[in-house]
Amino acid sequence: MRAARLTSPATTPTGPGAAGGADPVVLVAHGSRDPRAADATRALAQAVSAARPGTQVWASWLDHTEPGPTEVLRDLAVAGHRRAVLVPLLLTAAYHHRVDIPAAIAAAAQAGPELAVRVTDVLGPADGTVDLGLLAGLRRRLGEAQPGRFDALVLAAAGTRDARARRSVGRVADALGVEFGVPCRVAYASAAPPESGVAVSRLRAAGARRVAVSAYFLAPGLFHDAVAEAARAAGAVAVAAPLTDAPELVELVLRRVDDRPGERVVDSGRVTAR
Repeated sequence: MRAARLTSPATTPTGPGAAGGADPVVLVAHGSRDPRAADATRALAQAVSAARPGTQVWASWLDHTEPGPTEVLRDLAVAGHRRAVLVPLLLTAAYHHRVDIPAAIAAAAQAGPELAVRVTDVLGPADGTVDLGLLAGLRRRLGEAQPGRFDALVLAAAGTRDARARRSVGRVADALGVEFGVPCRVAYASAAPPESGVAVSRLRAAGARRVAVSAYFLAPGLFHDAVAEAARAAGAVAVAAPLTDAPELVELVLRRVDDRPGERVVDSGRVTAR
């Protein structure tokens, strides 16, 4: 079996195209049963493509929506491409980044021409560093929610059982709190406490009069809906929308594409340093 070469970071494609020119970029999203999530990923892919003329940008999903990254990578190889960049549209480097994406690349390598796949870092903190563009995107969405003056923040995320991933969310919350000069606490929609309503209530009980919620989500869906409902019921003055295709997120995706940290190799689903 051919080995697909990976380097951190990653990209995701939306479809095959003729070889030549810049390496195609494949964006890989988690996927959701909510069609709004796929629409948001497609909008982001279109925005990235518009910002980088001459580069093919494909959208793919790990679950619920087609095509998957394996299918896109196979199609690119058959179309004559020999390299591709895969960008994980993930805010934490948890299970999907460590297991699902390498498995999808390994599956693509089982048949068809060889394709070297460079995988980028996720969009969340890489090596402990919170990207200023990510903060700017969160700030944009919070401003659009028009909370007015607020004296505390909740950063609401989807949730994960991975302790390292939760720590990375905490770093974003800390940076966002410094940005606004107010306390910022983390809340989760699933997998870990507290949920958004509890986080808002705790801040209010501690003396905060106006608590706003920043949404650490890339796309709308049931999780964001639940966060918004619980937070408003607990007295939040505003809940921001997901990042979707914010200009700052587009720029962050392109920075991930252009960054070239250490290379790693996927062979039969096993990831090893190179």
